[in-house]
Amino acid sequence: MQIQIVKSKIHRVKVTGADLNYIGSITIDETLMDAANIIEGEKVSIVNINNGERFETYAIKGTKNSGEITLNGPAARKVHKGDIIIIMSYAIMDFEKAKTFKPWLVFPNEENNSLT
Repeated sequence: MQIQIVKSKIHRVKVTGADLNYIGSITIDETLMDAANIIEGEKVSIVNINNGERFETYAIKGTKNSGEITLNGPAARKVHKGDIIIIMSYAIMDFEKAKTFKPWLVFPNEENNSLT
């Protein structure tokens, strides 16, 4: 049996921008993406702590060490600059392997710097 399990999580990161006129996605500081083992184009789930919104999009790399977290396209309507969000990605794996799998967890500081 295979199940879906949390692979990566960037916990409580601050939104730095929202660009409605972009084609879509979430721009994430490359340093945070690397720390969380999220790759460009990977599907991610977003949870907005401030308003309870939950949605999915895909990740694109932002400038390294910039702290950038920008929601683009329609997702920009679900956040405001300064909102705190959680970014998660998932993997499908064998049930037995999932029991011992350890996800990549990143706990950024207030400037969105990685503190894994």
